[in-house]
Amino acid sequence: MRAGQGAKALDSTNRPHGVRYVGMVANLVALMLASLLLAGCGGEVDPRLVNLRSDGQGPDEFSILPPKPLELPEDLSALPEPTPGGENLTDPRPLDDAIVALGGRPDASTGIPAGDSALYAQASRFGVESGIRQQLADEDLKWRRKNNGRFLERLLNVNVYYKAYKRVSLDQEAELARWRRAGVGNPSAPPFPKDKKKR
Repeated sequence: MRAGQGAKALDSTNRPHGVRYVGMVANLVALMLASLLLAGCGGEVDPRLVNLRSDGQGPDEFSILPPKPLELPEDLSALPEPTPGGENLTDPRPLDDAIVALGGRPDASTGIPAGDSALYAQASRFGVESGIRQQLADEDLKWRRKNNGRFLERLLNVNVYYKAYKRVSLDQEAELARWRRAGVGNPSAPPFPKDKKKR
């Protein structure tokens, strides 16, 4: 009978293979726990509920604004002096375009236009709270930190936006049905689908 037959297999350190395997698993678990502890000490970060990724290395197509078409001036002798680094007539102005699309004038001064003073008075009849934007931003940041998803959802970049806001979301179909039952019409609302019952 050869030496070592009938005995447990030993590795180069004269330990059984099972003990070596348990030691490797224990080291791996300790490494994972240490990484979790370090991840928890990252401080207060802005939670990302929606994780959008681009696999390409090119530019973001939504950040590219096409220029306006070139126009030939009526009088070529009355052209303005060039301003290096300044604005050009063909430069896109998305904010001004949005103001025009909503019926406003980009050159109007800031503040409440005279034509909207009655609307502003009606909207602010119960008072206007200063700093409401910052207060809402702080409350929303607190809500997002509280509903930032589980560890594996954050690790795997899972979108948790709809899950985080589900409790405070408005059920638009139920709300539309409630208003219709009250006799308030909404001509722009689509009709109920045939396969769904009215609530």
